[in-house]
Amino acid sequence: MKDRNLCPLNLLSKVFNVKHHLLNLVSHFLFFIGGFTLGVLLTSSYLRNTSLTLQIDQFSIATSSLPSNNSNSQMLVPTNVKAPTSYMSHVRIGLKAYLEPPNVTHDMNDEELLWRASTAPRISEYPFHRVPKVAFMFLTKGPVHLAPLWEKFFKGHQGLYSIYVHSDPSYNASSHPESPVFQGRRIPSQKVKWAQVNMIEAESRLIANALLDISNQRFVLLSEACIPLYNFSTIYTYLLNSQETFVEVYDDPSSVGRGRYNSSYYPILDQWRKGSQWVEIDRDIAIEVVSDRTYLPAFRLGNRSCFADEHYSPTFVNLKFSAKNLNRSVTWVNWSTRGPHPVEYNSSSAELLNTLRNGNGQRCLYNRRRSNVYFLFARKSRPSALDSLLRLAPKIMHFNTDS
Repeated sequence: MKDRNLCPLNLLSKVFNVKHHLLNLVSHFLFFIGGFTLGVLLTSSYLRNTSLTLQIDQFSIATSSLPSNNSNSQMLVPTNVKAPTSYMSHVRIGLKAYLEPPNVTHDMNDEELLWRASTAPRISEYPFHRVPKVAFMFLTKGPVHLAPLWEKFFKGHQGLYSIYVHSDPSYNASSHPESPVFQGRRIPSQKVKWAQVNMIEAESRLIANALLDISNQRFVLLSEACIPLYNFSTIYTYLLNSQETFVEVYDDPSSVGRGRYNSSYYPILDQWRKGSQWVEIDRDIAIEVVSDRTYLPAFRLGNRSCFADEHYSPTFVNLKFSAKNLNRSVTWVNWSTRGPHPVEYNSSSAELLNTLRNGNGQRCLYNRRRSNVYFLFARKSRPSALDSLLRLAPKIMHFNTDS
């Protein structure tokens, strides 16, 4: 009976002990939270005071270290410093880097050069102002002996032309005084031998370098013995307004025509044409020339002395662009002696120049209309002809005039 009376008391005691234990846990937890919060507040206050003290000390050191010329010098108050303009505004680059042609003395090899020159935009409209230029490409052995004449021809027309010179690698330009207009215009070159395929490779090298300038629209191949027959304005207008190109193309059944055809050319070259090496083409044909991986390799496989310079361009253009080509050259050459080389001129006369300017009695089509302007250039003039040409150019060819 006594044990039964103690049982409720023990149970009550246990319940009381549990509640007391829980109250102790809660009180300890609240005490910990309060202490942690107080510690954070004290630490934050200490850091703010320390930072302010450091800033005041640093400012005091900075102001005390300033030079003072007299006792009345005032303390410098820091002001807002503006960032440089280059950081504040964005300078637009756009297509500038893409359009800037590389220096002609670049270090690209032929493979790299031809690849870059072969790239072309598929959109015909230009998103920028473009002034078309004529690329004058000189294939020479050494110096351009008639450079003073060309200097007068180009004078006053900067921005409308580009000049490129491919000379023998052994030629040292520094050993010959060069006209300013030709300075720095020699491209990286390779050895060229007359009548061989490397002559065509040199021409392609010139065209490829000219294509790197997006403004070049017409491309004319010349030699160091070529002279202009008209002033710059006339030739520029004639070429830029032309709807056709000027590559001489004809079928020669003789031994110096079809007789040079090699059976290894077939079936790639199922046509064989002949013509003048001195061609004038537009940008579309120029891109196709440097992109050619079909016809030029066929020439390499054939006879190395096939006079490729007289057959490659006529055959190539006849196969691919006959509809837009006039089948004539704008460069006059005298082959009356019927030898391996044309007639050379040691001097020039007013009569000769006027005859050539009048097309040597020939009439031709220009934009599907009759024209009395047949030839724009002539060769071969020797260096000895320079004095007479300089004397006649202002009067006969109207250099430095717009007429």
